[in-house]
Amino acid sequence: MQILRTRSYELAEIPAIAYRQKLPSGGAGVKIIRLDVNASASATLDKRTGEPVPYGTYDETLFPLEAFYEAMEMTSGLPYTMRKPINIAACGDAAEPKADAEGAAEAVSDMSAGFPEEEYNAIVERYSDEKGRMNYTLMNKDFIQFASKSKTVADMISKKSQTEDILVFIVQSRSAFIAGKKNSVSSEEARALILVLDELDPRSAFKELKQFINRKLMK
Repeated sequence: MQILRTRSYELAEIPAIAYRQKLPSGGAGVKIIRLDVNASASATLDKRTGEPVPYGTYDETLFPLEAFYEAMEMTSGLPYTMRKPINIAACGDAAEPKADAEGAAEAVSDMSAGFPEEEYNAIVERYSDEKGRMNYTLMNKDFIQFASKSKTVADMISKKSQTEDILVFIVQSRSAFIAGKKNSVSSEEARALILVLDELDPRSAFKELKQFINRKLMK
């Protein structure tokens, strides 16, 4: 069995490891697994605030709220891949097998029907730093440079198109270029791509790009 999640990190707040996972119902969640006792706890991530919201039955003495905040911070910006469940050895060490290439590809195709997996993988590869975290500053800078030179974007701004529509066009065009494709993804696929990237960074993956678009629209 494999689950769609980030790689795991050991926490300092409590003896535990944690990772983010994409929830089947949509959105992102954080899971914490204790290393000293057989116990785990989960939380969803509030899309408005980006804060963890614990759910289900769990022992609050074993999983203080501070541990969820640490887990959220430690896994912020990490991309999803298909990974095997974490095995906790008797000695309390966590072993996390590396996902093979087939598993990594399967991860994205399971995200949602019609999800542009090649474009997602290309964006993650291009904008991940040496620690494997998404560099949203670099990604936004790159996308803004494209937008500032695009005649189509200029036309959409002059016509006072909606910010979301302009954003979708930019993501369609730029993701196709990054993936080395001649044809862009559909607007629905671009929205799905934006949604998943937003789940990795609740503040909004394209915050700076949206600000750039809005400034142009206000002129």
